[in-house]
Amino acid sequence: MLKADFKRYDLQFRKPSGTSRGILTSKTSWFMMVSDISYPEWRGIGEVGHLDGLSPEPFCGIEPKLKEVCERIDHYLKLPHLLSDFPSIRFAVEQIQLSLQQKKQEILFPSAFTEGQKNIPINGLIWMGPMDEMRKQVREKIDTGWTCVKLKIGALHFEDELQLIRELRKTFPASEIEIRVDANGAFSVKDAREKLNQLSELDLHSIEQPIAVKQWETMAELCRTTSLPIALDEELIGISDGGEKQRLLQLIRPQYIILKPSLIGGIASSLEWINAAQTLNIGWWITSALESNIGLNAIAQWTATLNNPMPQGLGTGQLYTNNIDSPLSIQHCALHFDPTQKFALPF
Repeated sequence: MLKADFKRYDLQFRKPSGTSRGILTSKTSWFMMVSDISYPEWRGIGEVGHLDGLSPEPFCGIEPKLKEVCERIDHYLKLPHLLSDFPSIRFAVEQIQLSLQQKKQEILFPSAFTEGQKNIPINGLIWMGPMDEMRKQVREKIDTGWTCVKLKIGALHFEDELQLIRELRKTFPASEIEIRVDANGAFSVKDAREKLNQLSELDLHSIEQPIAVKQWETMAELCRTTSLPIALDEELIGISDGGEKQRLLQLIRPQYIILKPSLIGGIASSLEWINAAQTLNIGWWITSALESNIGLNAIAQWTATLNNPMPQGLGTGQLYTNNIDSPLSIQHCALHFDPTQKFALPF
């Protein structure tokens, strides 16, 4: 017999972190916990990594739905697709399913990664902020050995952002440093093409979501004509139907898609996106969405099984002062798993 409960947990940023949607100082997650009377030594845990302003489910609807799911946990463990309107909760249920199968909290996808024998290469993330602060972040990343960095752009004057990238590229050619940029939909339709043209001169790897979502025809035209590869990110959120996923990709034909399991319905839904992308020769990589180390652990272990050699976006575990201690750490610009370590749960 299974028994389920949940707890809210407010993660506190080490320092305010800027995005095109504003400055972040804290982020709320919920943890679902399930125990089994037949296995008293086991307790499954899954993170509901709702991200306010991006997640399709309303913040105020999370706790009522979690109460229902916990009361009918056996039902939802068998039919997690019924939670398609609550993608972050669906992903938490998937985490508990995997933990139940393995009868372990920390190990969900056994692999060379969870044995500590293979690491996952990741990109270094540069948050938005005053230009001097962004320059400092870039220098710190380069000095510590990062060869792939991702810059958040779109909130400051574009010319200033462009100048920062020019400075970086002048010192480090593309053969030494891979640069990705993320506009979070900040470019207007009117000026997107010109900005893409200017960015393309700087030997960038790609740009994420240059314009706002739900402008499929315009995005398709940009992807068709751009000399800078475009990756869809927010565009994938809120689409749960497999046929609709295929239709979006066939129409827009982006160069890449970026998968955030907490925002798009977990692993099963992410695999649908990957399969649809691969039929169209569209590249992809996985990114966390400000989860704690609980959700990041699940995303990382699954990612390790996919054998994608590109740097993944899984470097967010060091953002918080009160993150959950876990087997995860960053070593030599890669995510490492120490199988001798356990979660240190504060509840």
